Amino acid sequence: MQHWIRRTAGALALSVVCAGQAASETLADALVSAYTHSGLLDQNRALLRAADEDVAIAVSALRPVINWSASFGRTLRRSNSIQTGFVTSNSASTDIEIALVAELTLIDFGANRLAIDAAKESVLATRERLISVEQQVLLRAVRAFMNVQREAENVALRQNNLRLLRQERRAAQDRFNVGEVTRTDVSLAEARLASAESLLASSIGALDQAREEYAAVVGHPPGHLVAPRSLPKTASSEDAAKAIAVRTHPDMREAQRNVTVAELNILRAEAQTKPTVSLQGRIGASESAPRRNAQQFGSISLEASGPVYQGGRLPALIRQAAANRDATRGALHNVRHAVRLNVGTAWSQVAVAQASRRASQAQIRAARVAFEGVREEAKLGARTTLDVLDAEQELLNARASEISAAVDEYIAAYTLLSAMGLLTVEHLNLPVQQYDPAAYYNLVKDAPGNSLQGQKLDRVLKALGKQ
Repeated sequence: MQHWIRRTAGALALSVVCAGQAASETLADALVSAYTHSGLLDQNRALLRAADEDVAIAVSALRPVINWSASFGRTLRRSNSIQTGFVTSNSASTDIEIALVAELTLIDFGANRLAIDAAKESVLATRERLISVEQQVLLRAVRAFMNVQREAENVALRQNNLRLLRQERRAAQDRFNVGEVTRTDVSLAEARLASAESLLASSIGALDQAREEYAAVVGHPPGHLVAPRSLPKTASSEDAAKAIAVRTHPDMREAQRNVTVAELNILRAEAQTKPTVSLQGRIGASESAPRRNAQQFGSISLEASGPVYQGGRLPALIRQAAANRDATRGALHNVRHAVRLNVGTAWSQVAVAQASRRASQAQIRAARVAFEGVREEAKLGARTTLDVLDAEQELLNARASEISAAVDEYIAAYTLLSAMGLLTVEHLNLPVQQYDPAAYYNLVKDAPGNSLQGQKLDRVLKALGKQ
């Protein structure tokens, strides 16, 4: 066990030296790497592009629909009649027809326009969802960064404590050899040393896990991490933070967009009960063999149609849309409360972490004075080995608490920023090429086909590696 700890601690020290020789990595660097590395962001960007295409699909319903058709038929006939003296005759003919059919909706009482509006609102809601995912990715990166620092400092603290305990054990052994203490004092020192070795092994394991989480989130193993110098700016008060969150949080904006979509869907369901007027045209050519009868034809018609009875389907669709609208309103109400709750919780976590850090610093100062005093008294025989070990443990606990409190303070501050809806690369002003959600939308919103715009879109998709 001791050999494994020495070997692991040595390897850890070597890695720290190598990391120190490499370029330092700040929290901003880690956030940039997480933003560019995240597969979750890529996934939701693709979902946003899919939502953009819904607008193009809805726009296409306002345009003429042109289809071609071709048919080939072979007809066999056998006949007899009085005129032919009931003599059976056989005949065959082949018919070929090619046609173009065009249809354009003229009047639908706004159904297609409502579909376009609903698709646009859905796009805006999906954009807000992408911002929410961005916040999740960045917050996870903050936690990974700070947890690596926490565990690395804990390992260094445990290593230093282990060195001190080894000195205490040697001192106890020397005092036992000259008869100043009993075997019990030596055993206490050895027991505390074994416990410290176990805790160091646990800290090394926790650091390895934190490094793996960091690599998964950021995209590369942690190097020499530089602790942030200051906390991010949030709000002057808890009420101000809640007001900002209700106004700007992407979950709130998405819920509001969903309510608008649900209201538009009610109007769309009502429009289905009204008639539709469309213009249809057809041109083509046909030929029959063996008579070689060829002809060209064309037709144009104005058609109107509307529902009479569909078994109660249309009223059910209207009621369903109204129920979905009520559900989205309820969801918006719940999101508002959840956002305010998250802000209040994060605000309290920041306050608790700050108070804990201040208390830990005071505890460290007092515990250091106590430890030094007990150790000097032990040299004079006024204190036992157990007193020295207990005082040292108190100092170690205070230092560990201060490390955790400092890390928790940063994590809580960025959690508060996320709860307010401000943990984005734009708000943090990170040096990274931001994803523009409107770029793809602007290319597809008018439903381009085989045009220059369509060719440009193909090049964009190829650059994204999606084709």
